[in-house]
Amino acid sequence: MKDGLPPRLARELATITAMIAIYCRDHHQPAGSQLCPQCRELAAYAAKRLAKCPFQQEKPTCGNCTVHCYAPRYRIEVRSVMRYAGPRMVWAHPLMALRHLIDSRRRAPATAGRRPGDPSPRDRNRTKP
Repeated sequence: MKDGLPPRLARELATITAMIAIYCRDHHQPAGSQLCPQCRELAAYAAKRLAKCPFQQEKPTCGNCTVHCYAPRYRIEVRSVMRYAGPRMVWAHPLMALRHLIDSRRRAPATAGRRPGDPSPRDRNRTKP
């Protein structure tokens, strides 16, 4: 267990950290291999949110999750990072990208208060009557 996280969450943390590093390198050009202060803050926030994930080992990828645990400001930043770095992960970290692709097939477990078969809040927002 890396940093006290279960293996699944440690892998998710490594993936988001790698994505942030790719984004930072190409957009902020920090000196050396370190992240700029803004990206360091984003990586720390992502680690904190992963540690508090209610699904823990059953966690789906963020795109399939029914719980939005990021504050709106950070959600916008992470979305930009993922859109930019996601396709580049295939070249920079091919095995990590493959595992993330496999993990993206995982669905979120049912949350308390929802019955099986009920649409998730995310699905309800996509359908218009």
